[in-house]
Amino acid sequence: MLNATLTVRVAQKNTEALDIDSFDLVAADGQSLPAFSAGSHVDVHLPGGLVRQYSLFNNPGENHRYQIAVLKDANSRGGSKAMHEQVKVGDELQISAPKNHFQLAHEAKRHLLLAGGIGVTPLLCMAERLTSIGADFEMHYCTRSADRTAFRERMAEPGLVDKVAFHFDDAEPAQKLDMAGLLASPEAGVHLYVCGPKGFMNAVLETARSSGWSEAQLHAEFFGADVSPIATDESFEVQISSSGLIVTVDNDQTILQALSAAGVEVFSSCEQGVCGTCLTRVLEGVPDHRDMYLTDEEKAANDQFLPCCSRSKSARLVLDI
Repeated sequence: MLNATLTVRVAQKNTEALDIDSFDLVAADGQSLPAFSAGSHVDVHLPGGLVRQYSLFNNPGENHRYQIAVLKDANSRGGSKAMHEQVKVGDELQISAPKNHFQLAHEAKRHLLLAGGIGVTPLLCMAERLTSIGADFEMHYCTRSADRTAFRERMAEPGLVDKVAFHFDDAEPAQKLDMAGLLASPEAGVHLYVCGPKGFMNAVLETARSSGWSEAQLHAEFFGADVSPIATDESFEVQISSSGLIVTVDNDQTILQALSAAGVEVFSSCEQGVCGTCLTRVLEGVPDHRDMYLTDEEKAANDQFLPCCSRSKSARLVLDI
């Protein structure tokens, strides 16, 4: 299933830190871009048919550009390498309209933003929004080293400079983030937002939960579901409604892998449950949702799922294929 896209032009490309490039995207027709809110991301269609998700880090009051930043990942499956090595100023790209699964809780009395590495991008956008409305917040930005810390000059500007603390892995222990101390005493009305590498995010969330933070106070943006098999996973069947074909999905397979092996191709891209390209209607059965794309309400309806990472709670799923 393909979603409508916007055509944008790369107006600027800048190096923000070691292995981090930023891209200014403007509408190819010169018009204003659709509005977005803090925490939003866009799907970017890359050379070779890849689709990757990147957070918008510019102030959400802007409508003349979208700004994204990309870490060149040594373990890249092609997306970050394409952005760094193939995408140039003047190139046109197809992107989705902004989507937001990581919204600010505007009812909060105070906001605590924890960024790890390139996970700073949605949180910088949040920080600028909170500054513009005079909200109470503090931000902690953890990176491997100062030369890998993007947007330091931007965070030295009025409104942010007194709100942001930097923590470097390779610097003296005293300046490192005291996660346990910071999260030790949850308060009503304080909301926590975290984005970054999966290990960092899990550590923050586990520390917060063990300290008594409620789920309603916790907000996280994961850019990739864990598609690794779980020890308790069992095999199940999927049935193709158009042909009646029944395919067994083994406990160590994804549904996409099982369907492909049976000659049934489903259009997909990220294969990590974030882009929505393989979104498929479910006619019968109960999916085991493991994606980062659908909202909680959409998952509860159980009438669609992402077969790249999700499984089944029932013995069989009947799919609208």
